[in-house]
Amino acid sequence: MSRNTSIQNGGWVIIFSKIEHNSYKWYQSLRWKLFISYFLISLIPLLAFSYIMSDALLNYFMEVNEKELLYQANKVAGSIKKIGYLNDEKNRAIFDYELDEKSKEENYRILVLDSKGIVLSDTNKTETGKTFLVPEVMVALDGKDEANLRVNERAIYASAYIENENSEKIGAVLLISSFNEFYELIDDLGEKWLILTIGISLAVSVIVFLTSQIITVPLKNILSIIRKITAGQLFQRIELKGHNEFTELGEAVNTMTERLEQVESSRQEFVSNVSHELKTPLSSIKVLSDSILLQEDMPTEMYKEFLQDINSEIDRMTNIINDLLSLVKLDHTEAGLNIAQTDVNELVKDVVKRLYPLADQKQIEIIYESNKDIVIDADEMKLSLAVSNLIENAIKYTPNGGVVTVGVDADHQNAFISVQDTGIGISEEEQSKIFNRFYRVDKTRDRKTGGTGLGLAITHSTVMLHNGSIKVVSKENEGALFIVRLPIKYSKQ
Repeated sequence: MSRNTSIQNGGWVIIFSKIEHNSYKWYQSLRWKLFISYFLISLIPLLAFSYIMSDALLNYFMEVNEKELLYQANKVAGSIKKIGYLNDEKNRAIFDYELDEKSKEENYRILVLDSKGIVLSDTNKTETGKTFLVPEVMVALDGKDEANLRVNERAIYASAYIENENSEKIGAVLLISSFNEFYELIDDLGEKWLILTIGISLAVSVIVFLTSQIITVPLKNILSIIRKITAGQLFQRIELKGHNEFTELGEAVNTMTERLEQVESSRQEFVSNVSHELKTPLSSIKVLSDSILLQEDMPTEMYKEFLQDINSEIDRMTNIINDLLSLVKLDHTEAGLNIAQTDVNELVKDVVKRLYPLADQKQIEIIYESNKDIVIDADEMKLSLAVSNLIENAIKYTPNGGVVTVGVDADHQNAFISVQDTGIGISEEEQSKIFNRFYRVDKTRDRKTGGTGLGLAITHSTVMLHNGSIKVVSKENEGALFIVRLPIKYSKQ
């Protein structure tokens, strides 16, 4: 076999496999499911109606014919009693002739029987002189009238008793009428109704199948876009038309995609920032270590100075890594919080006390204000770190001689922790970014204070874990006010 033939055969295999795959999947599509569902929904009720209608018509015709035949049987029995047919042989031939004529005219068979069930007259001339004790005859001889439809014979049997002048039961009249024409009529109606039912069901289903494109096409478009997004094409957007559930679904997918883009952008920015933050101290350590290695007979004092600088850069890297680890732990919310009753006043006072030395270095006054004792459900260690980051940030960005005010308050549902400084302030453009990782309002100043740019991100994550909120009120050169809201009773969401 040549190479070209192999390629051609391979191509046909691929084509047939696709066809086979598509033919296997066709019945799973929403469009076909709608078609089949509406076909069955329209067919089954119509078939049920057809069955009920046919049964009702059959019962109606049966009841009418039974009553009519029973009435005729009683008329014949009354005529026999009147003329004395059973006792008068002279009139029997005449009466037999009248019965034959009536049988032909009304199209039913007439049998006259004596008290022993022996047939005295049969318009069919087949049972005369024979015993004909069918259930209807026996009931009539017992003094009762009865009419029944015999389904297997498709005939109605109606019997009436014959009595003499002394009201003695001396015989019976049995009328047998064919019910076959009514069965044929109902069968014919049933066939026509079945054809009509199938036609209506097919018409409805075809209309549904054609109009279902209104549903399936938008769904396929949305599914196509979602597949592209899943493949990594986060720039894809669903074109929105009209105002319906598909529009809402498209808006939800577009919103989700935008957030995924933001997450991806944040991830890339985070990786870039982490690389940058770690690269800076590593570069410094590299330069300092190269200086030590390349300079011979370096004085001991210079060795110590270089080693102190290296140690300082290592501390900086350690702080960055510790803060990153804290953020990672906070990101994994499933790890949970160690929730316990926490005295907010004592927690904040301990943080303020711990940061007094940092404030004293810049002659900054820390004012603590509290109007009431407040106890909430919180993770004391994580909350303490979050508050510490806020107050430490306020001290860092407040010039020498400034004031940092820390307040604690509460209402009947929430506790509030506020930190206000008289520092450089934050512009409105930057207020939406300050909780981003590694974001700095003043990068130069922050590097001098040794910050990592992760403090506010840690605070924000901690507050969110407690189902709280944090906001900032600030203007440039007018200081900043951070307000943390925490629910008094913690509930896991």
